[in-house]
Amino acid sequence: MFNINGGRRAALGAAGAGLLALSLTACGEKENTDQPGAGPSVTATADTSLAAKVPDAIKSDGKIVVGTDSTYAPAEYLDNDGKTVVGFDVELFNAVAAKLGLKAEFVSAPFGDIISGVNSGKYEIGVSSFTVNDERKAQANMVSYFQVGTQWVTKKGNPAGVALDNACGKKIAVQKDTVQVEDITKRSKACTDAGKPAITVEQFPGQDAATAAVMSGKDDAMLADYPVGVYAVTQSNDALELLEKQYEAAPYGYVVAKDQAQFAEAIRDATKALIVDGSYQTVLDKWKVGDGAITDPAINP
Repeated sequence: MFNINGGRRAALGAAGAGLLALSLTACGEKENTDQPGAGPSVTATADTSLAAKVPDAIKSDGKIVVGTDSTYAPAEYLDNDGKTVVGFDVELFNAVAAKLGLKAEFVSAPFGDIISGVNSGKYEIGVSSFTVNDERKAQANMVSYFQVGTQWVTKKGNPAGVALDNACGKKIAVQKDTVQVEDITKRSKACTDAGKPAITVEQFPGQDAATAAVMSGKDDAMLADYPVGVYAVTQSNDALELLEKQYEAAPYGYVVAKDQAQFAEAIRDATKALIVDGSYQTVLDKWKVGDGAITDPAINP
């Protein structure tokens, strides 16, 4: 997600929770093979030469401790048990870890705490749909692995008549501390500079609550990363629709501590190996996000 910093999660009332259950169906329904993520998990075989690149301090316990904000379906979110983190980010990084001869242990955390947690050693990596940008590259090593843009979503039929180039006077939901906040704030300023009503920007700590606000009609539209917008629409029982096309595509990156350059190289090379052997594309296609595939993972691109 195009997040700059900050935590995410909102408390929903009973109505909001009901709408969320409708809009963000979790993977308990995976017996339906049309569901994103349906089918057996993709596995990877350890590569001893790649495993040797992982610093001893990280591989000594046989696992990689991963900080993730599990509110962002279909990238990372909680399964029906309320504990297990699933999603395309999760399945892909499980394969990266396996290629390095390790297991991934996902720990749910507020989004804004993950980079500082990586740098403090609380987490060994951050995997949470982090968009690579200059601010993040100044704080950590970012290893690119996916690419997406911003997508708008409205209720079916766009009853409020929202337009990307003229949302003046509309109520728009976004997740707090994301680049989408910056995007919609600039659009609102353009409205007021032109003498038109400002956009009412409602920021939610979690994307789940932002989606529920549009489902309920409380807000007219939302902005999110493309896979999240598509997933919300597919899980909405035909209540939501995409508005125009995604724009401003940018890479996602794994977050590795600044002083762990060798580990960043191992993560990059393991991702490259998955691309070469086809596992990478298989995971993305399984989750119906194959259009975001890249061919050249890099450190701080």
